[in-house]
Amino acid sequence: MLRVIDTETCGLQGGVVEVASVDIIDGQIVNPMSDLVRPDRPISPQAMAIHKITEAMVADKPWIEDVIPRYHGSPYYVAHNASFDQRMLPPMRGDWICTVKLARRLWPGIKYSNMALYKSRKLHVETPPDLHHHRALFDCYITAALLIDIMENSGWTPEEMVEVTGRPGLIQTFPFGKYRGRPVAEIADRDPGYLRWMKNNFKAMTPEWHLTLRHYLGEE
Repeated sequence: MLRVIDTETCGLQGGVVEVASVDIIDGQIVNPMSDLVRPDRPISPQAMAIHKITEAMVADKPWIEDVIPRYHGSPYYVAHNASFDQRMLPPMRGDWICTVKLARRLWPGIKYSNMALYKSRKLHVETPPDLHHHRALFDCYITAALLIDIMENSGWTPEEMVEVTGRPGLIQTFPFGKYRGRPVAEIADRDPGYLRWMKNNFKAMTPEWHLTLRHYLGEE
């Protein structure tokens, strides 16, 4: 069993307002679960504009620590950008699988939001009719459909997906410098000397940058 899990929050710094999951068993999406959660901080206007969950909707709901035990029990937890959801939730006993990292390994050079992948891969899944994108259960169905597609195209076992998730990933865009916001692949074509300069001068680079520079300089 693989349990796809998703959270909606008060903002990027935390405060869960909704958690949901679906299970994948024998290639089928089953056992949907969803809970609104009382957060430990105010919901930011930016977050509320995205998920449409208001303070009134969660004012009398249980805390995440009271809700999360019913989501326990899976050997694997799957999320799109799993490091975020793993950080938002109390500790879960199980290995984590990240569909962003899997998709980047399998299909380089495309857009990696769950809806962008869902559309580009021409997937279809029946989602809850009363929910929308950026509600936790809706997004669980989208991510589950994506995970099934990844498994069918890669042949990866859950153990192999855990291993891919644990590897450093390629960095897609420059977060700093004169090429800030530009795709690394584009700069590798237009100005490979800049990547060589980075590799020779950034001695304390992260594993992700080390992998990215080696990849685009043809050293791996």
